[in-house]
Amino acid sequence: MARRGGPGRDKAAAKGKAPAKAAGAPAKGRRGGGRAEREPVARPVGGGLAELIPDRERPNGWSLLIDGAPQSHVDLDDPAHLSFAYQRRIGHVIDLAAPPLQPLRVLHLGGGAFTLARYTAATRPRSTQQIVELDAPLVQLVRDHLPLDPQARVRVRTADAREGLGRLPDGWADLIVADVFSGARTPAHLTSAGFLTEVRRVLAPSGRYVANLADGPPLAHLRGQVATAAAVFPELALAADPVVWRGRRFGNAVLLASALPLPVAEFTRRVATDPHPGRVEHGRALGDFTGGAAVVTDEAAKPSPAPPPSVFENP
Repeated sequence: MARRGGPGRDKAAAKGKAPAKAAGAPAKGRRGGGRAEREPVARPVGGGLAELIPDRERPNGWSLLIDGAPQSHVDLDDPAHLSFAYQRRIGHVIDLAAPPLQPLRVLHLGGGAFTLARYTAATRPRSTQQIVELDAPLVQLVRDHLPLDPQARVRVRTADAREGLGRLPDGWADLIVADVFSGARTPAHLTSAGFLTEVRRVLAPSGRYVANLADGPPLAHLRGQVATAAAVFPELALAADPVVWRGRRFGNAVLLASALPLPVAEFTRRVATDPHPGRVEHGRALGDFTGGAAVVTDEAAKPSPAPPPSVFENP
């Protein structure tokens, strides 16, 4: 279940795409080895054709694309660097989940290039993390060419996200990060109140859930996801670009939920001062945004809408 999380501004990560080498060809250059010439890598995975594209601005930076759609960006020399706007917003959530450097128990639903797990390991050493990713060939590609720091306490399981969630004990996680896309769409069984009830079961009483969502005009999916989360969690906040809020463009939104009050003021400040500033809504304004949308049940669940092809085109 390869996740795709690069709509909107995040498509900039795909600029400079070059023809890929044959499937399975090794990436050139070693970690920390300076600006050695590097070549793209291509390999078929469960979600399509995966490509690792060298970042021209960062000596050991790589972008992961699947079927041409930007999915993740990794800098092996600086895992605390987050290139995509939605990943920076999730990074803020990780930063605000506990006092600085305090280890966390984190569950990542959707693996991609392990970007957010790397970020957590770099900013919160000794954290215990699990990644659940369905696409085994993608996991192997990342392990082969973008290896994790051997000191990072990160376990990767190949499984469906909801199945992997169901295997964890009550109250295990301080933070659950959901970033799961298949064919650029969130699978239906990960959009329901039943799924979020399982999320809340696995979270510690003070734990937080953060999800990467994607939608476009008229934002019906996003409204339904907020309404569904509100049926399970009493505290919510949603961050997105202003043009997404206004329903003018398909893009990402980051949903934050918890049983306890959230650090909304600081989260809002950080999102507003990002290189690509966003807006955060919460409380009554977020409730009004749902416009009476129905709570999504397992029986009525549908995948998130497919993005228009123009989302992934270079300008």
